[in-house]
Order: sequence, then structure tokens, then C-alpha cells
Amino acid sequence: MPGAAGELLDQLLGSLLLDFDFWFDRGLLLLQHCPENVLAAGEQDALAQRLVDARKELIAARTLRSAAPVSMALDMHAMAPWHRLVLKVWTLSAELRQAGVVLPELPSATQP
Repeated sequence: MPGAAGELLDQLLGSLLLDFDFWFDRGLLLLQHCPENVLAAGEQDALAQRLVDARKELIAARTLRSAAPVSMALDMHAMAPWHRLVLKVWTLSAELRQAGVVLPELPSATQP
């Protein structure tokens, strides 16, 4: 994309990808403090694997974008699973709060 439109796309998409980074990291941290009465061990392992895989996909997408000679977008179908995963992290956070678990904070450098 030429000019200002390409710059705007880069800024918006860059911000969105940083948000995904934050929530995937947050999800992994929440899982470290998640008791089995909130989420069974097998479900915790499965969610952790989904978060790790999504982080790898995010790194690949970011790498491809940076290697492109022009600004480029990401397909919404590619990002839809990431959005669902963020919703799962939000749900887990709410369930942990309801169970009385004190939620840990991420280091301030990683917060959006």
C-alpha cells in the first residue's frame, strides 16, 4: 500500500499484534496460577499448547510482514483463532477471580 495508507496499516496492525503478544503471555502466566478446580490439568495443558502455538504463528506473521517490500495486511481468517484465544484468556481470568485466586501481574514492560 502506498504512502499514508500503508503507514496507517502498519501502525494499526503492529498495535494489534502487540495486544496479541500481551494476552498470549498473560494467558500463560494465568495458567501457572490456575488450580485444577478452575481448569483441569489436561485442559490447562491444551490451552498452554494453543497459546505457545499462537505465539509461534504470531512471530511468523510478524516476520513475513517485515520481510515484505510493501505494507501488507493479515487475513481476518488467520487472526480469528487468535481472537478466540484471547477471549479464552479473558474467560480464564474471570473464572480465576471468581474462584478467589489472586491474579499475578505481568512485568510493566510487557503491558500494552
